[in-house]
Amino acid sequence: MTTHSIAPAVRAVRRLSPLTFSFGARRWESTGAEPPPAGGHLPSIATSKILRGTREAALRTPGIKWLDEGGSSPLQNTIGGRETRKMNVYQAVRDAMGITLSKDDTAIVFGEDVAFGGVFRCTMGLAEEFGRERVFNTPLSEQGIAGFGIGVASMGQTAIAEIQFSDYIFPAFDQLVNEAAKFRYRSGGQFNVGGLTVRTPTMSVGHGGLYHSQSPEGFFMGASGLKIVIPRSPIQAKGLLLASIRDPNPVIFMEPKILYRSAIEQVPIDDFELPLGRAEIVVPGADLTLLTWGTPIFHCETALSLLSEPPASLASVVPESARGARVELIDLRTILPWDIETVVESVKRTGRLVIVHEASRTAGVGAEIAAEIQSKAFLKLHAPVRRVTSWDTPVGLQYEKFIIPDAIRVLDGILETLAF
Repeated sequence: MTTHSIAPAVRAVRRLSPLTFSFGARRWESTGAEPPPAGGHLPSIATSKILRGTREAALRTPGIKWLDEGGSSPLQNTIGGRETRKMNVYQAVRDAMGITLSKDDTAIVFGEDVAFGGVFRCTMGLAEEFGRERVFNTPLSEQGIAGFGIGVASMGQTAIAEIQFSDYIFPAFDQLVNEAAKFRYRSGGQFNVGGLTVRTPTMSVGHGGLYHSQSPEGFFMGASGLKIVIPRSPIQAKGLLLASIRDPNPVIFMEPKILYRSAIEQVPIDDFELPLGRAEIVVPGADLTLLTWGTPIFHCETALSLLSEPPASLASVVPESARGARVELIDLRTILPWDIETVVESVKRTGRLVIVHEASRTAGVGAEIAAEIQSKAFLKLHAPVRRVTSWDTPVGLQYEKFIIPDAIRVLDGILETLAF
């Protein structure tokens, strides 16, 4: 692969907009060729190879740890006889809370509208199953929800709070950053609020605009004492949520809202956890590290498909020499504290890093990761760390897809980094 063979193509990609692509002959000039399938030929969330659609694949999820009945039993790793059920993300989240409520008599679930199932149906039927004294609505006060959760957790109970949209978490910022994050430290380790988990839908949905499509995880990066977790799929949502609820630290668990119904897997029905603070290498590679979390994992998968097998409309700007690039795709999963070791090891092997996230570019999580990587792997880098992010603007009421990074922008970032 030579720089001279790729650079002109990269410049061509820069000049292209989605509206300038050639989509073939006009209708009256078309032949009798078979039309493409309704979803197109590219990977989508529904057809993603990242999702585990079989029982065998689900039970062999990397890092999965089974928890026997009783909650305090040793972790088991046997898979014989275990069953799975087809679930989407909101069903998997509901399943995790159901397991917690059934095993932990101190656990409560609360938030705006959770008693009737919540706006995304994540708490559907929990109030009827476990009683309205354990699953109940709160006033419309995010600060009050967080403060109440801190108080409950400080008394040794398990508090699972819901902030209806992550866009509305800012009124609770003082409670989460100044109280929850510092509770153990300020008491000299005598008290803690590790029983607090704050669930909240996050990321874009295609039409959410400035108050329903934000990704605020970066605002909490300096809040030592908190953990931030963002899953990509039903299995990940259930395992990471159960681990978050049982972790001895307060956790903000952000659920990509567009995945609630679109991401579907076979999910083990038993109690299990996935490790916090550990990234997962989803696709191994050797030429470039592509790092992301949440919804963009699927845009990155599509970008890799465009790179290796570009459609006719992109073939002229994706050179043959770049199509064989082996890109390593990593899902960060835990944003705080993030898995420095896995990412650094990958970048030292590949020499290149592209970070993708839906939040704005300035002071985003990608900026912190880029600084750390250039500190720990500078001499191994073949190109500057590149960030593919949302623009530094509010999420627009119109044209949201032009603001949130998509597969074409990820592909552009990959090509430019390979060509440097």
